[in-house]
Amino acid sequence: MHNGAIADFPLLRRDLTLLVDPALYSDIEGTTDSEVLFYLALTYGLDDDPPAAVARTAGVVERVGRDHGVENPLQMTLALTDGERVWVFRYSTARASRSLFYSSRVDALRRLHPDVAFLRGVSEETRLVVSEPLGDLPGAWNEVPENSYGVVQPGADELHRFAPAAV
Repeated sequence: MHNGAIADFPLLRRDLTLLVDPALYSDIEGTTDSEVLFYLALTYGLDDDPPAAVARTAGVVERVGRDHGVENPLQMTLALTDGERVWVFRYSTARASRSLFYSSRVDALRRLHPDVAFLRGVSEETRLVVSEPLGDLPGAWNEVPENSYGVVQPGADELHRFAPAAV
């Protein structure tokens, strides 16, 4: 999931697309900035280390953007999964990202809101990741801080600082 944009993407698209691993290039079907971001992340090691791959991807988008005179080239909230964990990222060059929220642990939500029926039917490991809070449930939603990424996983979730990396 990508909610955001590469500023002046038509100007940057060619240079960014040519940085995609040639073995992956033929899999690109569309023309969106989201698809290019995904294939760049694959190129920079998404399968092995999602936070490092996204940091390299953000770094290359910012470098290419600067090379073309784009002042604030990247705005992103991302969600990626390997089927067991979900990584969520919130970052923008301008330091003004779109919002990103995750739900509190289900056991805490059940204690806070015992009358909410859908909470009784979900597993203890259930989390929701959304761009805007759903409903008015105090204590349910936590905002992912600017320039951060989180890992939603079995057991303890994690929250870390995020910064682009040079490629």
